[in-house]
Amino acid sequence: MQTIWNNIRKLIARGNVRISEHGYDELAEDGLTVREIINGSPEAIVLEEYPDYSKGPCVLTLLKGKENQPIHVVWGIPHGLSTPAVLVTAYRPDPERWADGFRRRRK
Repeated sequence: MQTIWNNIRKLIARGNVRISEHGYDELAEDGLTVREIINGSPEAIVLEEYPDYSKGPCVLTLLKGKENQPIHVVWGIPHGLSTPAVLVTAYRPDPERWADGFRRRRK
């Protein structure tokens, strides 16, 4: 499960990042900043992986933002390409929809 994430982390570390339009909208809606996401990414953990997603492989990660608040971030790599890392969306997870420290979806 770590292969996609390892590739994305390397791209992030090199600054080879693009933010999707949806990503910008979601960041603004939850009062998040790109810097906060980038800075928290090295310690992020992968929750779910979507290797066969139609727009390209992507992962859902959990990281800690300012004041240690949980943030879910979906990162991807465009289909058929090896770069850039695309921040698809980022949001503060709803505690009613997530369990185990925001690591597992509630059923």
